[in-house]
Amino acid sequence: MTTVAPTTALALEDIRLGELETWMRPDREGIFAKLRDEAPVSFHAEPVPPPESTFPQGPGFWAVTRYADVMQVSRDPDTFRSAPSVNIPDIPPEIAEWLGSMINMDAPKHTKLRLIVNRGFTPRQVARIEETVRRQAAEIVDRVAPMGECDFVAEIAAALPLQIICDMMGIPREDNRRIFELTNVILGVGDPEYVQSMDDLVGAGMELFQYGLALAEDRLANPRDDITTALMHAEIEDEQGRHRLSASELGSFFLLLVVAGNETTRNAISHGMLALTEHPDQRRHWVEDFDAVAPSAVEEIVRWATPVIHFRRTAARDTVVGGQEIRAGEKVVMFYNSANRDERHFPDPYRFDVTRTPNEHVGFGAGGPHFCLGANLARREIRVMFEELLRRLPDIEVTGEPAMLQSAFIHGIKRMPCAWHTVR
Repeated sequence: MTTVAPTTALALEDIRLGELETWMRPDREGIFAKLRDEAPVSFHAEPVPPPESTFPQGPGFWAVTRYADVMQVSRDPDTFRSAPSVNIPDIPPEIAEWLGSMINMDAPKHTKLRLIVNRGFTPRQVARIEETVRRQAAEIVDRVAPMGECDFVAEIAAALPLQIICDMMGIPREDNRRIFELTNVILGVGDPEYVQSMDDLVGAGMELFQYGLALAEDRLANPRDDITTALMHAEIEDEQGRHRLSASELGSFFLLLVVAGNETTRNAISHGMLALTEHPDQRRHWVEDFDAVAPSAVEEIVRWATPVIHFRRTAARDTVVGGQEIRAGEKVVMFYNSANRDERHFPDPYRFDVTRTPNEHVGFGAGGPHFCLGANLARREIRVMFEELLRRLPDIEVTGEPAMLQSAFIHGIKRMPCAWHTVR
């Protein structure tokens, strides 16, 4: 049975993707369906800075909403550059200093830095830590099982990826809670529960950056078997010759890896649990043959969730996307959430289908040099977490409305009650 496509009563000229209010609307999916059909590449004003800000309003951006056009932009890094920023607003200098990691870089430096970091995220390396992932997931279920109910986000979804990335980076267990709090602030821009001013954002980012600096300095003197040590002792070659990463460069890396490695998988697992609760037939299908269905189920959860809503590029030269002329220097924003619901690419895209094949979604990015470094790790964590949950707590379900993050960047769930009666 084909699902009904969403709609909106808004006229095209009333759609403003640069305003946070748009992202809180119940017809958000209908808005993107309308854009894909009638204006697949459209121009939008940027958010007006808060009164206390000293930064001017940005010049606006082109919103790319169809799957094929998002693919074009993502896979042409010569035309569409990641520098100076992949976020819609331009980065203030005091933030750029510690946020200038490889996600905001282009070749050749991006290529060299990514090769170093990639050593910790290859399929072989991820397979090595599978035992750790499984043990952590089992410990999470052991801990919550006697409770009968909990906040799914804090107690289950966030716990696994946070612990794994902290272990991989070499962060002591006693510091994990603070890392969790800081990442909430950094990716909570737009939600007053987490960020009420630019000072909140800068303070959280600087604290995490300084933590990474201190960890980097320690690993130079006291090497261990973790990614931080590997980064600090690796050499790169650039226009300055061969050298090691500076502590400052490592601090930026650290901030990126900890934030991305924690928040995005947490939200994929949370959205996955919500989808399985709302689609019990799909849940039953997965449970009946978990191993066979797991690979496609994991991909569908990532497509369905699309934890990162968008990334920006900047046109390096005059070009055309989706029939729209783009001038050099203009901002081009890829809306992954829209591409993952594009009817031109996904049959019945509003149907949650754990057996969907093929499923070339853009939940990890749309290919090209910036494809998600932690995709293999995220897939492993999602699979193992649901294997433990569906096996050990077979009737676990969401029992109330999730509290959604107020954000145009992260498709996040802040809190979500769940309960179960059976423990195995």
